[in-house]
Amino acid sequence: MNATASVVTLPPQHMRALERANQVRLARAELKRRVAVEEVDVADVILECPWETHSMAVADLLMSQRRWGQTRCRRFLAQIPMSEKKTVGSMTERQRQTLAALLASAERGRAWRASSWSAHGLTRA
Repeated sequence: MNATASVVTLPPQHMRALERANQVRLARAELKRRVAVEEVDVADVILECPWETHSMAVADLLMSQRRWGQTRCRRFLAQIPMSEKKTVGSMTERQRQTLAALLASAERGRAWRASSWSAHGLTRA
């Protein structure tokens, strides 16, 4: 009896790694676009922790929001305190809950300030 085995050849490891890195990069870019147009809430992303954010820095995610730059991000994270370089995937459940609650309160504060200005007939300089 002759046994024949088919040999499956995989692409080299470096090519598989490049392909995976490209998938992650494209998924993150799409996520950042959706956050920027407020289609997705950052607090929800932090709580759910999708696969593309596991190795993503918290600061990168926060700065993808409209009007969030490095300074605002740094000051915001200093409240917890949390490093800007901390990855979303390495956060504990408690850190996720705290960060999401802070983001929600920051959103409520921004909405209140905007409505209070317009309710009083004031304009921002």
